[in-house]
Amino acid sequence: MPLSCSQLSVFYGRRKALDGFRLSMKTGEIRALIGPNGSGKSTALQALAGLIVPSEGQVAIEEVLIASMSRRAIAKKLAFLPQQPSAPDEMTIAQLVRQGRFAHVGLFSRYDRRDEEAIDWALESTGLSSLADRILRELSGGERQRAWISAALAQEAGILLLDEPTSFLDIGYQVEVLDLVHSLSRERGVTIIMAIHDINQAIAVSDRISLLEKGELRFDGEPRALAESGLIERTFRVKGRFVQVSPDAPPHFDVELTRLSQPEA
Repeated sequence: MPLSCSQLSVFYGRRKALDGFRLSMKTGEIRALIGPNGSGKSTALQALAGLIVPSEGQVAIEEVLIASMSRRAIAKKLAFLPQQPSAPDEMTIAQLVRQGRFAHVGLFSRYDRRDEEAIDWALESTGLSSLADRILRELSGGERQRAWISAALAQEAGILLLDEPTSFLDIGYQVEVLDLVHSLSRERGVTIIMAIHDINQAIAVSDRISLLEKGELRFDGEPRALAESGLIERTFRVKGRFVQVSPDAPPHFDVELTRLSQPEA
């Protein structure tokens, strides 16, 4: 398995931000992390990426403990894209994507043919080959997000962690990014874990969903099972129901514009 963790716990001071989180991924699987604000989604991603040292538990990449790996070794296997990455506005897409090769090339080494092929592949996979010379300031929201995903792909990492990849994007760009996530999984075999707020997007694109609340894992399973569990209504304290347009379509959560003051029993 490309990525797994067991009994992962993280403290921020005296507050337990993540409590006994567990996960086991298959190659090419898409996993969505959902939950209310402050539920531990970003903390889980950072711990999986080796950016936070857990208080308890361990993370393994291809059955090797991440704690025993160097940052460069981790970067060759796993790419992490935070919520709001930043780069100089005058940087071109090509320059940004080239940075993704640093784990392979190093600071003072030259790019060889293998590196150039990886960069070309990353640009092609995200549909940015024809825009490679555009500067970041000129890009739309969806194009900018694709550029960052392209930089992550240039690492040639088989695991991609995305923290709210559709936040701050209008619906057209959200669909564009989710289509890319799906094609990377199905056509390239990239294993993807993404924290995401939109429940229906999570259900539509993911193979499995992990639902977090107050740092604890409340559900881990297939989207349809989550839809039938009643946990969405209780966890997010909303009234609503899952509807299905056709037998082949994923269930869609139709929320009423009413927020409950207390979780339903």
